[in-house]
Amino acid sequence: MQWQNLRQRVYSSCLVACFIALPACANPEKPVPKKEQKDETPKKEKKVPMPALQFKMDDIEGKEQDLRQYHGNVILMVNVASKCGLTPQYDELQKLYDKYHDQGFEILGFPANNFLGQEPGSDEEIKQFCRKNYGVTFPMFSKISVKGKDKCDLYKYLTDKKADHEHGGGIKWNFGKFLIDRDGKVIDRFGPRTKPLDEKLVASLQKQLAKDIPADSPLAKKRKEEKEKDKDGDKDQPEKKDS
Repeated sequence: MQWQNLRQRVYSSCLVACFIALPACANPEKPVPKKEQKDETPKKEKKVPMPALQFKMDDIEGKEQDLRQYHGNVILMVNVASKCGLTPQYDELQKLYDKYHDQGFEILGFPANNFLGQEPGSDEEIKQFCRKNYGVTFPMFSKISVKGKDKCDLYKYLTDKKADHEHGGGIKWNFGKFLIDRDGKVIDRFGPRTKPLDEKLVASLQKQLAKDIPADSPLAKKRKEEKEKDKDGDKDQPEKKDS
């Protein structure tokens, strides 16, 4: 009797197990697809060509100028003012410009009234002041802001400590100077009290001027056109006859 009860229990247990397993056999679970692994390799940020020249600024005449036109030149960007104790630096800036301009050097002057209201005049007044008192011939631009909430985009870039150059930091006073290389990159910086003809500034400038002019730059194109024009001029000149 005990043996029959035991057999009956085993049979019942097997029967229950079959019923439990039957749905699983009828509908086998689909394999769970593996999750696609995300590429966690850090993506390299695209480098902006001529980063310091990716701006459009109004010149002293009020005309919009694309700073990329200066690509190929070595550039000194200066925030200037007419009623500052450092205003006489205009004289040395012009001398520096006269000496190296033919080698592909530009100075861009940006008047700013951020420091004790030392650039209060209009663009026309600033232009006349610079020409009359210092004979300025390098490009001058319309008055901008180089600090504070209304800081212009160019100076936001130049002073940004997280930008793609190592010369960020706020403008401390008038006549701060940023040196831009032939590829449009910020390469050096000099404080307001560093005079334009300072030995270190001139040495840094000369080092950049010694580098090749980028072949795709407006300056290279201009130089090429000038050479071709000179060749055509030589052809037009009559040959000298031997006396």
